[in-house]
Amino acid sequence: MTAPRPPLLSVRDLCVSYGAIKAVKKVSLDVFAGEIVSVIGANGAGKSTLMNAIMGDVRRESGDIFLDGKPLARRSFQVVAQGLSLSPEGRKVFAPLTVMENLMMGAFPRRDRHAIDDDLKRVFTLFPRLEERRQQYAGTLSGGEQQMLAIGRALMSRPRVLLLDEPSLGLAPIIIKEIFRELKLINEQGTTILLVEQNARQALLLSHRAYVLQTGNLLKEGLSSDLLQDPDIEAAYLGGGHKKP
Repeated sequence: MTAPRPPLLSVRDLCVSYGAIKAVKKVSLDVFAGEIVSVIGANGAGKSTLMNAIMGDVRRESGDIFLDGKPLARRSFQVVAQGLSLSPEGRKVFAPLTVMENLMMGAFPRRDRHAIDDDLKRVFTLFPRLEERRQQYAGTLSGGEQQMLAIGRALMSRPRVLLLDEPSLGLAPIIIKEIFRELKLINEQGTTILLVEQNARQALLLSHRAYVLQTGNLLKEGLSSDLLQDPDIEAAYLGGGHKKP
């Protein structure tokens, strides 16, 4: 009998609080190598807090996180060194720096300087507009271009797991379609992805499996294709009208 495959990223009973507010309540999830896993939920569900806790940007109250079976560090620069990288909500590019300087900031923790040029070429192949604007200040880019830059910057650390927090936020539908097409290609090229996204339909269409968060609690999990057909999920998150009695 074949032993079950261990997850690449594993979150166990994670709790995060902001004072008296319990933002994440004993959440557990797994991400296996080669997957796209999405976390969906309404505003205030705890999605971004979950991502920031994984990255070490907010303090874990309790719970454990493992990468490839080893405990994940609790400070963000150590998390990046272990193999995780985040494209944050709101993009948060370095506005006074050029596109090229932003991308090289993403590669800053790396020691394999000889391979950085290869990853730079990969980013420019994925997002040709970034190459066209490589000497342009990041703050002057459009919202869609800034999102491409945030993803490209995260890829420059060559992460084992790429974390994406609300990549469609504030973007026009045509740009969202382009971004999600490139995310699919990034995954097909071998990068494992954990995606937090309020646009539930787009997230479920892109991902292999998904988790549903509601006010900090894990509500449901399963194959994305199954959740797309779930009447409760459709009613609550996919614009399917009133939930069936």
